[in-house]
Amino acid sequence: MSDTQIDVVIADDQELVRAGFSLILGAQPGFRIVGEAADGVECVELARRLRPHVVLADIRMPRLDGLEVVRQLAGPDVADPFNVVMITTFDQDDYVRTALRNGACGFLLKDASPSLLVEAVQAAARGDALVSPAVTVRLLRQLKEGEQAVGESREIADLSERETDIVRLVAVGRTNQEICDELFLSLSTVKTYLGRIQSKLGARNRVEIAAWAWETGAVRPGR
Repeated sequence: MSDTQIDVVIADDQELVRAGFSLILGAQPGFRIVGEAADGVECVELARRLRPHVVLADIRMPRLDGLEVVRQLAGPDVADPFNVVMITTFDQDDYVRTALRNGACGFLLKDASPSLLVEAVQAAARGDALVSPAVTVRLLRQLKEGEQAVGESREIADLSERETDIVRLVAVGRTNQEICDELFLSLSTVKTYLGRIQSKLGARNRVEIAAWAWETGAVRPGR
């Protein structure tokens, strides 16, 4: 296997969805679909046996739902967690934050563009994370305003003004390159800032950075 090859397991109870994702990813150089599962139990078994770089898992599945799948594969008690990207739909907002707490490293809508699907899997494979902007914006609209002011939140985490700017952009689904373009920073500088932010917040990845921003009010609906 090439060092750059990404092995993927796809889990969804809809055969057409699995086939679509498999077709998109399989057509990309460096991707290999090593397994497909029609339910959560099969997904966990396949992942533990095949050890893929990324697991794409639907939230609503028979026998074991995606929330429990991600907890078993990537939860806080898992010694060697998998990179799990959750597949969600607009009517599943309540599930997204639970999936986040259970260790998910990314969220995609089922109707995501092929390019976003590829980008999310690539990000997960390198230990990064991607939140679909559409998912993020919808969540932000439904969240109540945080009890703390933005300034108070920043003081608690000891974030600099520039770090706070980056946190806000991460929270609304911006990629590293988009952050570079918006703040006129180099890619290496953005990555350095993200490392510092993760350390200050005790976050494992950018999804947990986004969660912190939502929960503390650093980003609010309508901003």
